[in-house]
Amino acid sequence: MRDNIVLVGMPGAGKSTVGVVLAKRLGRRFVDSDLVIQEKYGKLLHELIEENGVEGFWKIENDVNASLKVHKSVIATGGSVIYGREAMEHLRCIGRVVYLKLPFEEVTERLGDLNARGVTLLPGQTLLDLYEERVPLYEKYAHSIVDCQGLSLRQIVHLIADEYNTADRRNLK
Repeated sequence: MRDNIVLVGMPGAGKSTVGVVLAKRLGRRFVDSDLVIQEKYGKLLHELIEENGVEGFWKIENDVNASLKVHKSVIATGGSVIYGREAMEHLRCIGRVVYLKLPFEEVTERLGDLNARGVTLLPGQTLLDLYEERVPLYEKYAHSIVDCQGLSLRQIVHLIADEYNTADRRNLK
C-alpha cells in the first residue's frame, strides 16, 4: 500500500525542506533517509563516501532505502538514491514518488560545498554531467513531477498535498 510520499531530486532541490513542511501539513511523520544512513553507520555522509568510495556509498544507500519500513510518512531521499534499483522499486511500492525538478542553473545556485553535502561525484565528473545523468532516472521512477522553478515553498507543498489528497480520494494510494 502506498501510504507514503517519497521525494526525489537533485541535491539542493529542497527535498528535506519541502518534506518537513509537507509532513506537518498532512499530519505525517518526516523521514530523511540521509539521516537514517548516518544514524545507522554513526558517520556523516561525506565520511562514508571517503571510506567506501562513491559506489560503496551507493550500495549503503540502496540497502538502507530498500529496507525502510515506514507508514504514513513523507520521505526525503538522498539525490543518488535513484542509482539503487532495489531501493527505488521498494520506495515506489510503499509510496508515491514525487520528483522535485529544478533547472541546472538553480541547482548550482543553491548548492554550497558539494563534499560537505555528501554529493557523490565520480572522478572527472562535473555537476552538469551528474545532472544530465540523473534527470532521466528521476523521471523514470517518479509517479509525478513537480516543476519547482520559480515556486515558493508554500506553492510546492500545496501542489504535492493537493495531488496526494486527490489520489487518496480516488484510492490510488
